[in-house]
Amino acid sequence: MDNKLGFKPIPMAVAVALTLLIWFVIPVPQGVTPNAWHLLALFVGVIAAIIGKAMPIGALSILAIMLVAITKVTVPELDPEGNPIKNPATVAIKDALSSFGDPLIWLIGISIMISRGILKTGLGARIGYYFISLFGKKTLGIGYSLAISELILAPVTPSNTARGGGIIHPIMKSIAGSFDSDPEKGTQNRIGKYLALVNYHSNPITSAMFITATAPNPLIVNLIAKATNSDIHLSWGTWAVAMLVPGLAAMFLMPLVLYFFFPPEIKETPNATQFAKDKLQELGSMNRGEKIMLAIFAVLLILWAGLPDLIYNDLLVKWFALEKMSLAVNPTTTAFLGLSLLLLSGVLTWQDVLTEKGAWDTVTWFSALVMMATFLNKLGLIAWLSKLLESGIGGMGMGWVGAVTLLLLAYMYAHYIFASTTAHITAMLSAFYAAGLALGAPPMLYALLLASSSSIMMTLTHYATGTSPVIFGSGYTTLGEWWKAGFIMSVVNLAVFVVIGGVWWKVMNYW
Repeated sequence: MDNKLGFKPIPMAVAVALTLLIWFVIPVPQGVTPNAWHLLALFVGVIAAIIGKAMPIGALSILAIMLVAITKVTVPELDPEGNPIKNPATVAIKDALSSFGDPLIWLIGISIMISRGILKTGLGARIGYYFISLFGKKTLGIGYSLAISELILAPVTPSNTARGGGIIHPIMKSIAGSFDSDPEKGTQNRIGKYLALVNYHSNPITSAMFITATAPNPLIVNLIAKATNSDIHLSWGTWAVAMLVPGLAAMFLMPLVLYFFFPPEIKETPNATQFAKDKLQELGSMNRGEKIMLAIFAVLLILWAGLPDLIYNDLLVKWFALEKMSLAVNPTTTAFLGLSLLLLSGVLTWQDVLTEKGAWDTVTWFSALVMMATFLNKLGLIAWLSKLLESGIGGMGMGWVGAVTLLLLAYMYAHYIFASTTAHITAMLSAFYAAGLALGAPPMLYALLLASSSSIMMTLTHYATGTSPVIFGSGYTTLGEWWKAGFIMSVVNLAVFVVIGGVWWKVMNYW
């Protein structure tokens, strides 16, 4: 019988100590309600436990739901009419479970299930080898092939770890191995180190380009919508169009920058195209599953981009004097449609869906964190924190440009102390966004800058996101090289999104 504890004692003890310290020792500040302060105590404890990896994030989320329900921190003593709240325990558990009905959370969960079809059918590998067969005559061309493959898969693979680590990384290792570039033989500098870095640094850029390219992006949409009373609600299409130009610019520069700082010993790779063609020959012609997966992939992109509604209402109505009607499909409904088609066609089975643990795990922890962040906002704590930031930065006498620069740099480089983008975003984005708005930042511009930097920060460390330990763990780079590459790419990517993104967003009239 296994008598091991289900948690790591030291990080759990730290998390509990922080919770108790805030709850019982630090006085409730003026302007903050006791309920809001106590929820903050639970929130800080949960985030500390996530950072310290005291338990899996899904398990910690179950604890968070339990603690919110049992402490009733979301339930006021009196209703708006001044009467005692009836059945506070029932209200508390409803509050604790409230975010399980959030469509954005299910968008990511269902999209992860859909992405299993890309792996199962082999479509992802085929796409990767296809581009290498076209552009693989030089090492730089192989780098761009990996980046393009990552970009094509990004809209329908919200697990950036599955995309970069599960689909692209095995292809990258196969290519490196074909040139006898192996860390165990000490030959990683031949080509493997460069390709591993391109493999990884494609991942944060593509994650920034689509709402459905990484799990925390819908959380950003949710937090920004709540902060602006839904004045800004980034749709899938709006996000994709906004990030298209800076994202493509960053993707174009990334292989070149890494080639300059980490030049491979092998620069000409005439055999790579033949290697990829041989792999494609092994795969044979596209099977039924791949064809269906590709067709559903296209349907998802068309509906997520809102093309039927755009074509009908912006073109056909004008050309043929038709009556306007909404053909828009909610992004989450679109995801359910895609999964339904995969199940009906037999590309995925219900057992495949059940065994996609990452999807169910994401729905669980996402719901818990969104719930806590939502009630921190409802109880007024985010507004209080943003005023503290506003007064601190406002006292420096800088305009909104200086304030946004300071806030953006502090927000992004704080990721050195986070091992989870979700924990980082949940802990910091709302307060930093509200503070920036109070200091005069254009709401849409600042929202897009925070959204993009929330993915760019993944570049920094070997523990920044789930993809990083997969690729770093392959041994192609040293820790120093990984951190050096991460810092360089964070500066390059941030500059691209601020400068090129800023101009593009001005052209798009977003600010």
